[in-house]
Amino acid sequence: MSYCFTTTLQGPSFGQAIDTVTDALKEKGFGIMTTIDVKQAMKDKLDKDFRPYTILGACNPNYAYRALGEENKIGTMLPCNVVVQENDDGSIEVSAVDPIASMAAIDNASLGEIATEVQGMLKSVIEGL
Repeated sequence: MSYCFTTTLQGPSFGQAIDTVTDALKEKGFGIMTTIDVKQAMKDKLDKDFRPYTILGACNPNYAYRALGEENKIGTMLPCNVVVQENDDGSIEVSAVDPIASMAAIDNASLGEIATEVQGMLKSVIEGL
């Protein structure tokens, strides 16, 4: 089982791709709770150059609320991470975590329905880019 869904975009700049992904997530009810600029962090912390790479912490509040009600430590696996990174050829790769793969580590069957619903939404976002 793969742990993420991935697509590659041709044409948009890195910044435009982040905006496009953010808008697509919003259309499915997700907000961005965290944004981690890995390129900048590597430069700041290690003085190393790295390709444009951003982690968006996406959260759908309704599903997060349901999941937290079922499993009080599920917050260790939230939010759903979406990675936007630039490839060597200038294309932009977008990957979203598969919540079913990450929930497989938790022994709580009631999370399955929630994970399946969120999986469908994230997969739809990636396929629609």
